[in-house]
Amino acid sequence: MLLGLGLVLLLILLALGTWQVQRLHWKEGLLQTIDQRTHSVPRPLAEVEREFASTGDVDYTPVTVSGTFLHSGERHFYATWEGEAGFNVYTPLALDDGRFVLINRGFVPYDLKDAAKRAKGQVTGEVTVTGLARNPLLAKPSMMLPDNDVAKNIFYWKDRDAMAASAGLPAGATLVPIFIDADKTPNPGGLPVGGVTIIDLPNSHLQYAMTWYGLAAALAAVLILRLRRPAKDE
Repeated sequence: MLLGLGLVLLLILLALGTWQVQRLHWKEGLLQTIDQRTHSVPRPLAEVEREFASTGDVDYTPVTVSGTFLHSGERHFYATWEGEAGFNVYTPLALDDGRFVLINRGFVPYDLKDAAKRAKGQVTGEVTVTGLARNPLLAKPSMMLPDNDVAKNIFYWKDRDAMAASAGLPAGATLVPIFIDADKTPNPGGLPVGGVTIIDLPNSHLQYAMTWYGLAAALAAVLILRLRRPAKDE
């Protein structure tokens, strides 16, 4: 019975190691894609939208867009930046064609959530924003995340539809299907701090794979010794 259990554990360890190898290849491909995209020339929003409609993936693609901010509709996504807690400010940008796109303008400290405390950064008139396109999330990425508190304007995950619905957009307004993370071009007054997109993603899958395979090798050695023991005893 113990031998059978050991074989089952061995198969599980080998499967976990193989899964991490597969994750390693996936992560390396993702990092290569991110590097290629972030170093490409910014493209017009219409071109990025067409690609999104075709492929469903424009994450980290540089994009440029012009419009007017609707600051009254800014939404606050709980975040940290350089060790400080606060919010990423998502503000609707009104486009010339009447649609809106949510722009992540960047980070503000927790005690500056109130836009009145950073009035200089509430730029008026037409602006041009350059940044990175981000795919929308289809659902909450983890059950460990709290639910968004729409009433208090605190979002723990980027629910694009909930953000838009609570932003006070005009009735019947159409929303561009992607987000845009603004680059680090300084805003008046220094806030929000742009360029907060996390690009340097961790990649520890090789270490994990080695750990699982190492445990499998150790267990295999124990099982071999156990199988050989009766022959020595005779």
